[in-house]
Amino acid sequence: MVHFDPLFRNPHWQAVAGHLWKRDGGEARFPIERRLFQTEPDVQVLVESQRPGGPAAGEIVMVHGLEGSGEAGYMRSLGAAALRAGFAAHRFHMRTCGGTERLCPTLYHAGLTSDLLAVLRQLRSEGRAPAFLVGFSLGGNVVLKLAGEMGESARPLVHGICAVSTPLDLAACASRIAQPANRLYQRRFVRRMRARLCATGRYQGRNFRGLRSVKDIDDRITAPSFGFGDAANYYRTQSAIRCVDGIRVPVLLIQAMDDTIVPFDIFAAGAVRANPRIEVLATEHGGHVGFVGRRPHRFWADDAVMEWIVGQSATKSPSDSSRL
Repeated sequence: MVHFDPLFRNPHWQAVAGHLWKRDGGEARFPIERRLFQTEPDVQVLVESQRPGGPAAGEIVMVHGLEGSGEAGYMRSLGAAALRAGFAAHRFHMRTCGGTERLCPTLYHAGLTSDLLAVLRQLRSEGRAPAFLVGFSLGGNVVLKLAGEMGESARPLVHGICAVSTPLDLAACASRIAQPANRLYQRRFVRRMRARLCATGRYQGRNFRGLRSVKDIDDRITAPSFGFGDAANYYRTQSAIRCVDGIRVPVLLIQAMDDTIVPFDIFAAGAVRANPRIEVLATEHGGHVGFVGRRPHRFWADDAVMEWIVGQSATKSPSDSSRL
């Protein structure tokens, strides 16, 4: 595996640099095709796809984090890395994200897997190979939970999974982000959650009075919207840690031990360690979705993900020759 030589050892600098560093998404050479997928009768989600010049070596579907979109730096640079390696790159947007706030009557949440499943089935029905899923932060929880829920039935759709800086235990991560050292991240998430929810036309500023944390919004808005009752039950039922033992496809978890939002001890949990299909690639530094390194591996996570995917793609999926 490519060596990570961190440009910064401070986890907050890593997180900020990872967010702000300008990245090339390869759009000039590989134009984006924007497509809306209908996943339920009244729900549409956006997928932005780029394809290599020749036949694709495989399909990579990327899922963004909390309040993210296909424009997130990590989505753009990994997409470009995938295209350079000959893979098709798809930037999946959770419902109401990426400017689609009014294309469905419901919100998204950390365990909502049905939209991604519907898109994967549609891509497979069009003759695409089983996809590699790459989830960042909250998106990592979504892809792992989907694989855990599907068990053996994931194989015709999913070749393998990479998850970067994943909040496997939502309650533990909500508590961590509420700590004083993370107040800037919390404020940013709250501000962006409020803006997106208001953009749906179903909420107004007054609905957010007194809501100062991610957990406050989850308790007042997200959990009741999906019938979870409160934030505690939402976190308990929708955390991927509850179903990773059911995963039956190869998984690579990339996690910095100094992540300020995701406690590293989550990855020592028995359910993670006991599943032989799960590999944990831990780095001492890297922050939350940072992993900014010294050259030649500036965006080290992209290189690590692609090295793993290329290696896995050499092992033919048992479902490569079948169609759904």
